[in-house]
Amino acid sequence: MTPEQVLKKYWGYDSFRPCQREIIADVLAGRDVLGLMPTGGGKSITFQVPAMILPGLTIVVTPLVSLMKDQVDNLMAHGIRAAYISAALRRSQVRLAYDRCAMGKARILYVSPERLCVESFMAEARTWNISLIVVDEAHCISQWGYDFRPSYLRIRQLRDIAGPDVPVLAVTASATPAVAADIRAQLAFRPGNTTHTLSFDRSNLSYIVRRDKSKSDKALNVLQNTSGSAIVYVRSRARTQELAEKLAFNGISATFYHAGLGAELRAKRQQDWKDGRVRVMVATNAFGMGIDKPDVRTVIHVDVPPSLEEYYQEAGRAGRDGLPAFAVLVVSPADKGVIKRRLSEEFPPIDFIRNVYEKVGAFLGVAVGSGYENVYEFDTEKFCHTFKLQPAMTRGALALLSRAGYFEYCEEGTSRSRVVIDATRNELYTLRLNPNEDAVLTCLLRDCPGILTDFVYVREEDIVADTGLSADTVYQTLLALQRQRILRYVPRKAIPYIFYTTSREATRYIELPRAVYQDRRANAEKRMLSVIDFAFSDDRCRSAILLEYFGEKDVEDCGRCDVCRSRRPKMPLPDDLDRRITDFVAAHPGVHVTDLAVRLGLRREAVIPCVRALAEEGVIAISGMRLTCPRS
Repeated sequence: MTPEQVLKKYWGYDSFRPCQREIIADVLAGRDVLGLMPTGGGKSITFQVPAMILPGLTIVVTPLVSLMKDQVDNLMAHGIRAAYISAALRRSQVRLAYDRCAMGKARILYVSPERLCVESFMAEARTWNISLIVVDEAHCISQWGYDFRPSYLRIRQLRDIAGPDVPVLAVTASATPAVAADIRAQLAFRPGNTTHTLSFDRSNLSYIVRRDKSKSDKALNVLQNTSGSAIVYVRSRARTQELAEKLAFNGISATFYHAGLGAELRAKRQQDWKDGRVRVMVATNAFGMGIDKPDVRTVIHVDVPPSLEEYYQEAGRAGRDGLPAFAVLVVSPADKGVIKRRLSEEFPPIDFIRNVYEKVGAFLGVAVGSGYENVYEFDTEKFCHTFKLQPAMTRGALALLSRAGYFEYCEEGTSRSRVVIDATRNELYTLRLNPNEDAVLTCLLRDCPGILTDFVYVREEDIVADTGLSADTVYQTLLALQRQRILRYVPRKAIPYIFYTTSREATRYIELPRAVYQDRRANAEKRMLSVIDFAFSDDRCRSAILLEYFGEKDVEDCGRCDVCRSRRPKMPLPDDLDRRITDFVAAHPGVHVTDLAVRLGLRREAVIPCVRALAEEGVIAISGMRLTCPRS
């Protein structure tokens, strides 16, 4: 079939969006391709359509682990055979996915970049007929990007396994010219490769900067004067809860999200927000890539992000449905100093980094010359408290030591649940248990060899699958068995860890390559200055600043941002504005005053006095900035 026929058959569309068809044509011609497309530009179609035309397997390497199942379920619903492999799967499920790929029963396989570090996966890949390798969120492979992930570098080895004629398609929504060049280099693009760029301009998105000493008050004000679903980004876990509680106290439905919450709680809160049961999600950047909710009307940054790439990604989660939306950045006079201080925290002095490396070994009890390929739980807060180290600088040092290859520091790791049976064999025969307790205990005794003598790792998901109980019931049952002193249960928790990729070195030999420290520090300083320019410039269009940063030329002012709006001459109001407002509210009861202004093509500030006058006359009614018309 032609790409158009595939698109129509599986997705029901008659034509491609801009840039999609060109990327697909080059992939089918066997070329390596880099696709730079903004959030909501339709990146998935550019590899899903070729996957249905090429004869073999398409492997999609993506960091969006939490969305793999949803993506596969969506493809299966369209009649496309797909699979995924993640740490959430049981061993038998992974084996089934491997077999489906080997027998040609899967057209698309989603894997995380970390999976490429598992030798058994790479061995299985040698048996597959691979037709295409896709690198999603490809900026993560660049040393000069804002979200570098070392495991992405293993993609080149996957390419060697697939063979020299298998093309690579790399797609991302945020890459400067330097990052784009590095992506092509890291993926060993062959001669004749192509790059397709869809403008990063979001014509429905208005970039707004607001200045206020009280940032939380300004965020509250913005949410009170806008409608629809919203995300508020902050850079501290504690602040997510504080701000969410403040919003709720002021009558705005809100919850909070950060990586320190349990996986089940994070999933529930994200689903509540996606389904509209909660209006506002206050989050750290852990609420990140792959947030696929099209009707987000407002994204607010209470704290200034460290780079324009990160800001563009996060702000771009607003208005994916193409309707008007706002990206609001709240700044205060102190923010310039905060931004500059981050640079010294991200790149502390070399002596400080060496000191951290030495103290990590002492803290974990790893002697010089040992530790190779061992994993250690690492309580970062306790470590900093023990040695009286500044936390932000310490995290910067740990990240740089990871980049230099001395160890891998993962701040968002999750320890596995553990269980040991405390009851003796004779006691187990005399227990009086309810049906749920009996089902869970029987499952543990059957599936966990050694559980009677020592702690063993368990997965609550496996118990759910084996017993048919809900996840919450399994959790509560395990706690109940622990209260009866039948077993000890240590639930999984989010905890950082350190994996020594090489034996511990003597401190005097610790050196950071120029590419890891000096070059990256210079690049980070450029990003810092770009953020300051965007946040504090009052004479340049904010959209133009962003587009020029991403390498676009001859950029015109957007006419939508706060700078462009401030330049607009004050337009005389229509003589029949009262009637137009009344008629619109009568036809759209409950409309928000901001949406009313947008639909009438007027500034909100110009509409509000007229709305208030009509309310005083009893012609319309106002409730929480939503309007109704009593006469209707």
